[in-house]
Amino acid sequence: MVDASLQFTMATEPRAKRRNKGSFLSHAAKKPRGSRELEVGMQGLLITCNMNEKKCTAEAYSLLNEYADQLYGPEKFVEESNSEDEEDDDAETALKKEVKQIRASTQNNLRRFQALDSGANNVVFIRTLNIEPDKLVHHILKDLYATKKKKTRAILRMLPVSGSCKAFMEEIPKYFETFLEPWFKVPKKASFQIVYKARNNSHMSRDDVIKALAGVVINLNAENKVDLNNPEYTIIVEIIKGVCCVSVVQDYILFRKYNLQEVAKDDIEEKGKKNASSLPSENDDCPESKEPSEAKEPKKKCEQDEQELEQSVTGGKEALQEQKSGD
Repeated sequence: MVDASLQFTMATEPRAKRRNKGSFLSHAAKKPRGSRELEVGMQGLLITCNMNEKKCTAEAYSLLNEYADQLYGPEKFVEESNSEDEEDDDAETALKKEVKQIRASTQNNLRRFQALDSGANNVVFIRTLNIEPDKLVHHILKDLYATKKKKTRAILRMLPVSGSCKAFMEEIPKYFETFLEPWFKVPKKASFQIVYKARNNSHMSRDDVIKALAGVVINLNAENKVDLNNPEYTIIVEIIKGVCCVSVVQDYILFRKYNLQEVAKDDIEEKGKKNASSLPSENDDCPESKEPSEAKEPKKKCEQDEQELEQSVTGGKEALQEQKSGD
């Protein structure tokens, strides 16, 4: 006859295993301890990818470290100091030593590139430390454009984030007035365009942001002009959830909107694709009359966008003047 206590143990054992497995799965589903997200005040890079964020992150680390070594030299790590004499450690000295070690360990963990949660699908954010994101990205694209070497597969676009603020209309104009001074404030002047994209944010209006931003640029110097064909600077505004990321870049059109796949394409390959797309199909009755109208479409679209941006410039300037007069 089986003992009653043994029967009770046998009956409860499967339940205990199921409970342990469930707790393990729930723990695995949680984010790693210490994981962080994109926050206001951070600098770095926004990298879009083709559905494979893990591979994109690995490619980004490899590419960024390769070119950062060229610009800034190899990454330096902080070493903990053990010069204090352990024999004289009393309680107070031991506590100070422990705090020092914790601080050194924390500083050691702050790498010059660190992947954080961007807050959007298919977008990776790499936080930078002691790195100029716009300078680094331009250096990468310049080399890829010259060599035509494809060094990544998962990475699509790489956009620097030189500054960030809260994504609210009350905050954005104030932040941009200071942020844009190095490029557009008197005596400096330049032609510009504005590129805007919002993800996982429904309370911001594209027209309102562009209008406010264009007004700030013109207010810094009335000689700053809109140019969508060949601007000296492109102001990139990327809004993700409650964070507004911004950068001012050069050669945005030349470097194919900072797309690493497109900028590395050979000119012959590009011409071949364009010629193939322009060939008439068998069903086209009058191909000669169709080509001129197709060529005019991008030009019309560009002219319309430029007119809209110029209207935003005028409206933004008036809005700023009204705001200042009200203050």
